[in-house]
Amino acid sequence: MRLLGHTATMRGSAMEYTKHEAKDHAREKMRGIWAAALNPFGADLALDEAGLRSNIRHWIDDLEVRGLFVAGKQGEFWSMSLEERKRNMTVAVDECAGKAGTIMSISDQNIDTALELGRHAEACGADYVVVHAPMLSFCHDRSELLYQYYKRFCDELDIGIAMWSHPDSGYLMQPEECARIADLPNIVAIKYSVPRDMYVRLTRMAGDRIQVSTSLEDDWLDNIEELGWRLYLCSSPPYLLQTANDRRMHDYTELAFAGRFAEARKVRDSLEPVRDAIRRSKPPGKPTAFGKCWQELLGQVGGHVRPPMLELTEEERSAVRAAFAASGLTL
Repeated sequence: MRLLGHTATMRGSAMEYTKHEAKDHAREKMRGIWAAALNPFGADLALDEAGLRSNIRHWIDDLEVRGLFVAGKQGEFWSMSLEERKRNMTVAVDECAGKAGTIMSISDQNIDTALELGRHAEACGADYVVVHAPMLSFCHDRSELLYQYYKRFCDELDIGIAMWSHPDSGYLMQPEECARIADLPNIVAIKYSVPRDMYVRLTRMAGDRIQVSTSLEDDWLDNIEELGWRLYLCSSPPYLLQTANDRRMHDYTELAFAGRFAEARKVRDSLEPVRDAIRRSKPPGKPTAFGKCWQELLGQVGGHVRPPMLELTEEERSAVRAAFAASGLTL
């Protein structure tokens, strides 16, 4: 999280730490629940900046989300131009300033584009960036390639960098590969969307150097208790499971951080009807449109999706409304 009145300039950037301070900075500041922002698009499919700002204020002020993951897959970054992605970052930094942290997805298959986005993140005052593991066609021995890939970002950027491994790449980065990359000076975290045994192994290998996290809310409490995690990085549940008057994810997190695990489990388990309503009503081929529809039922700005993502049919919207009404969330 950026501290007001404490900004050191680096390469013309607005960062508050040096490259070699990145790990310590992230260990102190990158804590609690961080949410991945859906981007609201208007009927003309332009980014609804006012809607995004309204959502961010709600997430920070009402839900006490500690940080935002911006311009990622939830935000449909692959449908946005380079300038739109930069603007997305700038708007989020402006709205979060002094209140919540930001981690910007600079992921792109073109490394020059990703580096340009990284330099913009530094210049506009983002706290950290995240880089998705690249798609690697016909490549089966990936270890050295992945190390050199992330080293290139560390060599050219000063900002703290998180790795991101997900099946979307066509493979999963192995814990041993991630642990080696964790030695690089400004690698600070990983969003590790892998089976639990893999992220447990990585936590034990490299948890003293980087923060390890996964996006599955169902396991968040167990990972606090069993692995000592202090960072949820990140997905949409923090603002889909909660309202200003019903902050049970926040509440069970705080109970767990205080060591009150039996109480935390009761609160976590009370959310199961909400999770079930989401699982039952989410069309398998329309996750983004579903999330935006659910946001609108919560009073947030949802908006449209961009191609190739598909909109919900009216029948699907009706099913979502019925599931929402039965979920037990308090508006």
